[in-house]
Amino acid sequence: MELTAELVALVIAVGLVAGLCDRFGLPTPLVLVVVGAAASFLPAVPEVQLDPDVVLFAVLPPLLYATTARTSLFDFRHNKASIVAMSVVLVVFSTLVVGAVTWFLLPGVAVAAALALGAVVAPPDAIAASAVGRRLGLPRRVGTLLEHESLVNDAAALIALSVAVSALTSSPSAPEVALEFVWAVVGAVLVGGVVAAVLALLRARLRDPVLDTLVSFVAPYLAFLAAEEVHASGVLATVVTGLALAQLSPRIQTATARVTEAITWRTVAFVLENGVFLLIGLQLPGLLTGAGESGLGWGRVALVCGGVLVATVVARFVFVFGLAGLLTVGTPGMRRLAWSPAVAGLVSWAGMRGVVTLAAAQVLPADVPDREVLLLAAFTVVVGSLLVQGSTLPWLVRRVGLPAPDPAEDALQAAELGDAANAAGLARLAELTTGDEPEGVVHRLRDRSTARSHAAWERLGRPLADQDTPSSVYARLRMQMLDAEREVVVRARDGGTAPGRCWRPRSRRSTSRSRCWTGTRSSRAAAGTRRWPPAAGRGLRAPGGGPAGVSHPESACVDCLAEGTTWVHLRTCMACGHVACCDSSPRRHARVHFGTSAHPVVVSAEPDEAWRWCWVDDELG
Repeated sequence: MELTAELVALVIAVGLVAGLCDRFGLPTPLVLVVVGAAASFLPAVPEVQLDPDVVLFAVLPPLLYATTARTSLFDFRHNKASIVAMSVVLVVFSTLVVGAVTWFLLPGVAVAAALALGAVVAPPDAIAASAVGRRLGLPRRVGTLLEHESLVNDAAALIALSVAVSALTSSPSAPEVALEFVWAVVGAVLVGGVVAAVLALLRARLRDPVLDTLVSFVAPYLAFLAAEEVHASGVLATVVTGLALAQLSPRIQTATARVTEAITWRTVAFVLENGVFLLIGLQLPGLLTGAGESGLGWGRVALVCGGVLVATVVARFVFVFGLAGLLTVGTPGMRRLAWSPAVAGLVSWAGMRGVVTLAAAQVLPADVPDREVLLLAAFTVVVGSLLVQGSTLPWLVRRVGLPAPDPAEDALQAAELGDAANAAGLARLAELTTGDEPEGVVHRLRDRSTARSHAAWERLGRPLADQDTPSSVYARLRMQMLDAEREVVVRARDGGTAPGRCWRPRSRRSTSRSRCWTGTRSSRAAAGTRRWPPAAGRGLRAPGGGPAGVSHPESACVDCLAEGTTWVHLRTCMACGHVACCDSSPRRHARVHFGTSAHPVVVSAEPDEAWRWCWVDDELG
């Protein structure tokens, strides 16, 4: 009961702190560490000491798997050179630098033990990087590089730690070390690939979303444990499995299974990710007690901890800026990958450490001299990097002026992709229909597909203050209908007039459609605050396509005014300047104008927009 109560209290504390941080815009990982450190000194809070096996074998695999589910394999391959440099070369460089500083500041420490501490603090944490990066809105290139780097560098650091620990009792030769590293990588890739292939075949045959999600829970542990059993890197094997399954997911999983898995894993990752940061802070009293009993004196202990923290930060700065300079003066291919000083500065300063560092520190043998001081130094690097670097990252992001991910540009790309998908769906519908189908069914399929595409474009505009778009009206009315339907189902359930087998399916249908495919007015307004880059269709590059990025704002659709109807958004013909309403409007006068004039290109007439549309490209797909 005591253990259960502690776990429940941990989850409640994580939920409360995370909710308050979200409410006031605070970085959750940093606040959780501070709260944990402060709570650790309360009499009622038990002393916490993380078991390294629990962290490495129970907590780390699912967290890595959850992170890979959000990772693009294309981006991973595109940045492979930078990832190898940051995940392997930088880990080795940091291990050597921190090891040398530790050996210099801590008298009597063995060289192997100093290098082991260097390996412990070398890898930035994927959890910390993604958690802080999402909150800050880091530039997409920086955030992607940090997440990808942190997925792989744990494996390199743990291999370096294993070599350093074995050197405390033996003296492995250079060929043995190289062979161990090569097998750790090659074996992990083989194991991860085999596990992913087997699970992909299994998931392709599953149609129950519960069973499919259960397979996803098993996947990271299968890859991790199988790799560790053959003395390969379990971390790297888990990453390979997660990346492969995420890439195959749209082809082997049903839509319901993907939605169920995503929601479930968000909850699991939230509890584990934030719980880990709280546990980091709760460890502080035990580490202070152990360091105080070392006999070195607090002055020497503080010097070692501070020196290790500074060496860790400086080593990353030196390597990143050195790599950026090397890319700048290298071959043309290298120069295409070069980082600006602003990007290099953000990448250098964003290397927060996390739970892997603390768990790996516990691997140090118990008979190593001054082990408690080494553990406290690792804790100092974790907390110092989270508090100092994490708390100053917002200022640095604003200072360097790099653009954050633009939701408006994302919305535009999503709308263009939706158009392409809609065109493919309508083409397939035309191939499948033979004329024997009920006409109403075909029209319904075509109208629903086109309406979803139009709704995506409606989100990009800024409607009048007193006017909703058709899709927003649809969503509002449909939500009211669903509320009425649910009320009838709930009354039947409460009154006992319908058995569970009757009301449960109806209840699920009434809730599953409640999230309609339209955006809120605020989201559409936020999406329509920038000028769009021109699309790349053939018609837009043809003569008469008009200059890129030029809009002609007008206030009314002249045809709607003549007919006494209303419009949603306005478009301007690039050939003659005629202003008419868009396809989301009831009368679609812009399309009518194209039919009578054959003028192919229109530009948005909404304020602050300049995206263009070609009717010919639309018809040709």
